[in-house]
Amino acid sequence: MNTTSTTTSAAATGRIVLLTTSHRVAPGLLSWPAWQVLRAADRVLCADGAHPQLPYLREAGIAVDEAAPSAEGLVDACAGGRTVVVVATGEGEPALTDGLARLAGSGRVNMPELELLPASYDLPGARLLDLVQVMDRIRAECPWSSRQTHKGLAKYGIEEAYELVEAIEDGDREELREELGDVLLQVVFHARIAEEDPEEPFSIDDVAGTIVAKLIHRHPHVFGDETATTPEEVKAHWLRTKAEEKRRTSVTEGVPLGQPGLALAAKLASRVRTAGLEVPLPAREGFGYELLALAARAEAEGVDPEAALRAAARAYRDAIVETEGTRRP
Repeated sequence: MNTTSTTTSAAATGRIVLLTTSHRVAPGLLSWPAWQVLRAADRVLCADGAHPQLPYLREAGIAVDEAAPSAEGLVDACAGGRTVVVVATGEGEPALTDGLARLAGSGRVNMPELELLPASYDLPGARLLDLVQVMDRIRAECPWSSRQTHKGLAKYGIEEAYELVEAIEDGDREELREELGDVLLQVVFHARIAEEDPEEPFSIDDVAGTIVAKLIHRHPHVFGDETATTPEEVKAHWLRTKAEEKRRTSVTEGVPLGQPGLALAAKLASRVRTAGLEVPLPAREGFGYELLALAARAEAEGVDPEAALRAAARAYRDAIVETEGTRRP
């Protein structure tokens, strides 16, 4: 067997490199192997003249032909051992790759080497950029979404939060993922509306930046010099840094009075206990005061009274359904 002629024949067929990039990564931020193959290529093609990478490639001195060759034309362009790079558009040029696959399967064409080279990758959280872009378009073009306000959307935030809690309590993973998305939508929607405020605008980046700064400040045992080895020590760090941030004059500041009654009672009891205050419960009669005492007792014992009541109510609901079933003919 003549290995020299075989190697020469294979080299003469050339090489096709399909270069894929992520639109969620800033244009021009390509991997080193991608830049190497682009600089060494005999020809670089891109079917989309508006591809975001083109200005950066040309700035780097790489000539790009705006052309969309057929599979046959691309194979011909590789004749003589040439390397042709195709900067993929959209979903990675499926029509082109299908055409190349058909040619290879026909057995009548000496196919060049075909390589798929990812030039940039999505970082964790990259799909959030898609959500922001979709929200921008919906806000601009949807007759309903374009008229919404913070106040008008407030009820949906409450609804979605309750549906998320229900998914968690049900242990339904698919429902949990969907409800988390619905809650996330509320955040992005409100941030998009906030951009249009004429006096105090802010964006989703401002929202993210605020919570990032807050998390870093409240976790000095992770991002600073302090140490914490137990959940109790972590909570102590959190409460101390939160107190420094808020500079509250009362332990009741920041407690939303519009939350469900049991949750409100438990939150007030928690604030009092954490601050080391001795505040006796109102010595009055009535269901409200009895519930207040029960909520305070539950909080002191580490029980969420709101969740406990929901669990009991769900059990009661199941009992009702069972009783109804036994009474049906």
